[in-house]
Amino acid sequence: MSVHSLDLAALALSVKDWGQALGFSHVGIAGIDLGEHEHHLRRWLDAGHHGDMEYMGAHGNKRSYPAELVPGTVRVISLRMDYLPGDTAMAQRLAQPEKAYISRYALGRDYHKLVRKRVQHLAERIQAEIGPFGFRAFVDSAPVLEKALAQQAGLGWIGKNTLLLNRKAGSYFFLAELFVDLPLPVDEAQATEHCGRCQACLDICPTQAFVGPYQLDARRCISYLTIELKTAIPVELRPLIGNRVFGCDDCQITCPWNRFARPTAESDFMPRHGLENADLAALFLWDEATFLSRTEGSPLRRAGYERWLRNLAVGLGNAPSTIPVLEALQARRDHPSELVREHVAWALERHGV
Repeated sequence: MSVHSLDLAALALSVKDWGQALGFSHVGIAGIDLGEHEHHLRRWLDAGHHGDMEYMGAHGNKRSYPAELVPGTVRVISLRMDYLPGDTAMAQRLAQPEKAYISRYALGRDYHKLVRKRVQHLAERIQAEIGPFGFRAFVDSAPVLEKALAQQAGLGWIGKNTLLLNRKAGSYFFLAELFVDLPLPVDEAQATEHCGRCQACLDICPTQAFVGPYQLDARRCISYLTIELKTAIPVELRPLIGNRVFGCDDCQITCPWNRFARPTAESDFMPRHGLENADLAALFLWDEATFLSRTEGSPLRRAGYERWLRNLAVGLGNAPSTIPVLEALQARRDHPSELVREHVAWALERHGV
């Protein structure tokens, strides 16, 4: 079927209906001119705020120019899938220093495969309707400015905490994109932001990773330190991390718009293996086989066993000096990994051992 013979407006409406039927909470369509977002990225990279995430600047213009990443692209279908796993009482975990705090998105199964499969199903549904067309699906796995595209597609605005915010859904959601060669009518971009004078996210950050509104220095961000950083966590930041062992949600927990976040109905995003209420000491005693078994299909695999122990050692160093905490640290004092030993030694020193 020729693109010239398509009712593109009707197709755009159908795409949104099909997307919602596949479990996406919001579907919008964006053009590919990202304008100021490209300059913001360049300033961020030039300031070195990406830390060791060299991939953020490794793809030339492809991140800012979708048609360079996927030739022929003229529109991007942006999709939102909510992940909040109901009442996990995770805010209370931050007040229980012997417990392990794991970011809410990582409590269940890894989102990449589930969301990508849904995006692929959407592309196949479009293809069944109009015949072959050019497309490529992305879920946080390629040089894509997903928040910028989502804003352009009307899904929300980029808040002071640098996350995409939606007035009806807060920020507890994943984003995905379907690059297409179909000149669909675009949605109205989110032209206004609704953070106002609020800076709760900036004030709450444990490590003061925000150098200003809309500006995050990843090198101080706990999510970066516990997930992306492959080397030792800077000593001066360790006490500030508290019991956060994989990611951090503080700037989301405190955001007023997350009062409107709705629990997901996706069973794959529900907590597994009791991770929403686990003791630091118990997790630290997992051997590698247990870690691999309990984290199969989980975002936690991203850290790997060695960095998982590194993160937990920091948490234990910040925990009360109880017998389980001290015994767990002593058990890893002579761990084969220099990285683990160094963080265990720091933790024991914190406890005066």
